[in-house]
Amino acid sequence: MGDRPVMLITGGSRGIGAAVAHAAAADHDIVVNFASRAATADALARELSYRGATVITVQADVADETQVTEMFAAVDEVFGRLDALVNNAGIAGGYGPLATVDAEMLARLWAVNITGPFLCAREAAARMRTDDGGRGGSIVNISSKAAVLGGATEWVHYAASKGAIDTMTTGLAKELAHVGVRVNAVRPGLIDSDFHLHAPPGRMERMAPTIPMQRAGTADEVAAAVLWLVSPAAGYTTGAFIDVAGGR
Repeated sequence: MGDRPVMLITGGSRGIGAAVAHAAAADHDIVVNFASRAATADALARELSYRGATVITVQADVADETQVTEMFAAVDEVFGRLDALVNNAGIAGGYGPLATVDAEMLARLWAVNITGPFLCAREAAARMRTDDGGRGGSIVNISSKAAVLGGATEWVHYAASKGAIDTMTTGLAKELAHVGVRVNAVRPGLIDSDFHLHAPPGRMERMAPTIPMQRAGTADEVAAAVLWLVSPAAGYTTGAFIDVAGGR
């Protein structure tokens, strides 16, 4: 393929993932990972290709190690390089206080929100690291401000999974810095997205007055932070967290 850097976005067919894809398409080729919505992913790929990006879509459940390794093999086959991974795929894992949490819910939540990003980071780093033939690269983990705030009465389980992502970000940033791989995270706060469909109606409107900026953020605002982190402008930035949370 060409000389454009290649970005893989997990959960990339909609929401924040799709916003990142749109923002990156001007100067990246894109791999859009999706779990089940093939038509949505294909429509996004067509949009991005009109802007000059080479785009492939790859169906894979990031919680499944075999599917993850097959996804990265597809990237190797088509592009022969990987420059950026955006670990965006994640699930809410249900809504409610501690009494509503059960083991089945937690098992799937941990699998998608923790195991998935670890597996994808492992595969991405193996291709990027400069001590093993790679050209360096950037991993951006999509965490959540809930990792800091705790998600009490609504999403403590989700917040805990994102707390694990924060620790992973710090540890991998230190582990991979000397081999040319930067690892950072973006922590969105209240963002206007379908995430809130998991909660009772009107959550965004109820929450907006608690935000210092008095509004929800947008997926495009999150994407802008991601694009800065993968850019050369952030070349000395690793192990960092950008809160896109309106001051909360």
